[in-house]
Amino acid sequence: MNQTEHGGNRTKLAREAGCLPEELLDFSVNLNPCGPPPGANGNFLRSFDLLGAYPEPHAESLHRFLAEATGIPEECLQAGNGSNELLMYLPALTGAKRALIVTPGYLEYEPACRRAGLEIEYVPLRREDGFTLSLEKLEQSIRPGDLVIVGNPGNPTGTAVKAAELAALAGRHPDATFLIDEAFADFLPPEYRFSGIECDNLILLRSLTKFYAMPGLRMGYVAAPARLIATLRKQLPCWQLSTPAERMIRYCLSSTEEFAERSRRETAQLRQEFSGMLAKIPQLVCYPSLANYLLLECPLPDLAGRLLKEEHIAVRRCADYPGLGENFFRVAVRSRAENLRLATALARLCDAKAPFISQKRRTPALMIQGTCSNAGKSVLAAAFCRIMLEDGISVAPFKAQNMALNSFVTPDGGEIGRAQAVQAEACRLDPDVRMNPILLKPESDHGSQVIVRGRPVGSMRAKEFFRRKPEFWREVTASYDSLSREREAIVLEGAGSPGEINLKSTDIVNMRMAEYADARVLLAGDIDRGGVYASFIGTYATFEPWERKLLHGFVVNKFRGDPALLGNAHAEVERFTGKPVLGVIDFLPGPGLPEEDSVGFSFAKKAKPGAAIDIALIRLGHIANFTDYAPLEAEPDTVVRSVSSPEEFGTPDVVILPGSKSVAADFAMLEQSKLAGKIREAVHRGCRYVGICGGLQLAGDVLLDPDRVESSNPVAPMFGFLPLVTTMKGEKILRRTTGTTADGTPVSGYEIHFGRTECNDPSVKVIRSSDGRPVGFERGNCFTTYLHGIFDDDRFRRKWLDEVRVKKGLAPLGEVTAHYGVEAALARLAAHVRERIDIPALYRAMGVR
Repeated sequence: MNQTEHGGNRTKLAREAGCLPEELLDFSVNLNPCGPPPGANGNFLRSFDLLGAYPEPHAESLHRFLAEATGIPEECLQAGNGSNELLMYLPALTGAKRALIVTPGYLEYEPACRRAGLEIEYVPLRREDGFTLSLEKLEQSIRPGDLVIVGNPGNPTGTAVKAAELAALAGRHPDATFLIDEAFADFLPPEYRFSGIECDNLILLRSLTKFYAMPGLRMGYVAAPARLIATLRKQLPCWQLSTPAERMIRYCLSSTEEFAERSRRETAQLRQEFSGMLAKIPQLVCYPSLANYLLLECPLPDLAGRLLKEEHIAVRRCADYPGLGENFFRVAVRSRAENLRLATALARLCDAKAPFISQKRRTPALMIQGTCSNAGKSVLAAAFCRIMLEDGISVAPFKAQNMALNSFVTPDGGEIGRAQAVQAEACRLDPDVRMNPILLKPESDHGSQVIVRGRPVGSMRAKEFFRRKPEFWREVTASYDSLSREREAIVLEGAGSPGEINLKSTDIVNMRMAEYADARVLLAGDIDRGGVYASFIGTYATFEPWERKLLHGFVVNKFRGDPALLGNAHAEVERFTGKPVLGVIDFLPGPGLPEEDSVGFSFAKKAKPGAAIDIALIRLGHIANFTDYAPLEAEPDTVVRSVSSPEEFGTPDVVILPGSKSVAADFAMLEQSKLAGKIREAVHRGCRYVGICGGLQLAGDVLLDPDRVESSNPVAPMFGFLPLVTTMKGEKILRRTTGTTADGTPVSGYEIHFGRTECNDPSVKVIRSSDGRPVGFERGNCFTTYLHGIFDDDRFRRKWLDEVRVKKGLAPLGEVTAHYGVEAALARLAAHVRERIDIPALYRAMGVR
């Protein structure tokens, strides 16, 4: 079966295998295992949009473009409807009487030559030589006037000859014509590829559908001496290429050098791993290859047929190739997981005990991605974590890379995103740095502090971070492998949107991570924002074929209304994408779970009935861990207002300065915006000042940063409300902490800070940790601490708020009036999601026990 026949035979193959076409794993067609270039699907769709404006392909401009892209003169180039169609014309144009064909090779060489009336002679490759072409033996067969046809690399052998050696052979035989089929040459190292027409008797035939993984589009071209190209153009029909094919040729050859290099590198690595696995099966012979396919030999009868029937895997049988027989078959190099599946199936059918068979099945995984940031990925991931826990499944959360200022300290002192800590709580697990191996904490519009496996490794601008992505990918995969070995299932969370085509080539958190985990992907969209169905279809349009295979379906999130009204929209989404909308999740106001990051700042915008305490939370430019104050919002007698300008400040009872990733810069911003003056006036009139972490440092006299840990300014004055001196040091403090206030009240929380703060004034009361360290300072109406989460404790929070009430002349409430905790919220959330999504069907798709 050749590639041209493949599309029509796929359904037939699936029928023979007793499966649906999408369940067939097809190793019979040799395409780039990396898939098409990034954005190729979108460009393909756009080219169809342009059909009305450009009804005919522009051959002349296309050939000029090909000349610029290849360095070959325009008069020596001709594009065509695939290299196979061009092949059918070429033998008759050479004037040859005999064709010398290297075999085994592409089966269409012979029909093309017979059509031209040429005598056929084969130059057989020897099994004993690993089907490597001997130029010496080929040269012995060449006669004047011959057409010599060489596949480089050969198909199905995958062997190749260096271009300089072939050029030298052609130079020694100027009275013969050499047709070099380079259909798969883009996969070869550079020394095996021709850069141009180096001899007057040389023809190069090239395909763009294999390397760029778009076989249905039919794109190819021939490079040959100008006289032959001129003759060929007279033979070809009008409008040789469609507009979509022409535009895709331009796209593939103009902006994909990074894709090309990555494809060659990754294909070579996949081929080496794949052939290494196959070599461990004693009954198999795997012949050396430089291409994206391998030639195999096995003496067992009808192994290819058994693969199709028993394993639903199709391979290319090679009995119809001259020089090969029933024992030979060719397999494509595909993804790592698919290669492992085929190798395992072959070993099983060969009754071989290959070491990779004992490899444990990949842990079932579910991944929540979103059409945009803040689509509800974190909350949905927490819901699925809790659902699986309730169903008796040992589950853990995972997010490869998180960008958030809202972090959490693990029991061993590592730092991860707050969202993963909540998801760990949903699994009733201690937070673990493996759950979020890469954490980025923005420090400016262009740079972030980078935390790897819970520890800061430095501050990086975007360019440096992207350069080091391969290094971070190793940390991500090692963390995932370690975590997944301990669990029966993993719930992964993506970041932003997988449709960001500018980020796809360096992705380590969305579809690349889903592929690595072999996860079923749910794409969530926020219908409350509007445009959710367009976002579903648009995101899907950016996906490459391998990404579409991973997508299990869509989830509509944050809906207000009757889900029955959405049926028509769901049908349209499935018609466009072939993927179903799996459920509709209601808008759940105040679910009781911490938000993922400050984009979702959600404190009250209007007064609550009976609220007596007005709290102004200053929104700093580099705010960190703002969820420290969500418990205050839960109380019946408080209003927590987000304040970012003097006009919003009002006359609060409490002003809170939260954590900050850049204290000196944020203080300068407060001064510039005039908010600093408002804060000073309020504190001097008796308003309660609360500072946590960065807010503690802001309350002091001065911030020293001699090592430039956080700022380029070595000395920065602060508010001066307390006589504190803070020095920034290189080693970050990360720990869970318990302690007591000066009056003996128990407190607890977690520390995340570089600063060390000293106070030598005895009038200042000190909050101390259980090991005696100062972790907070208070005097008069100023309360500061390094403990994030200090207000999570219901009793401490009520006691503190009652002190504010008494100062206002109000009676204390005395008893706990609000319970802050995520357990009840998780239970409610899980119950709602369970109602709206078919969980048993999802388990079946994941392969959960």
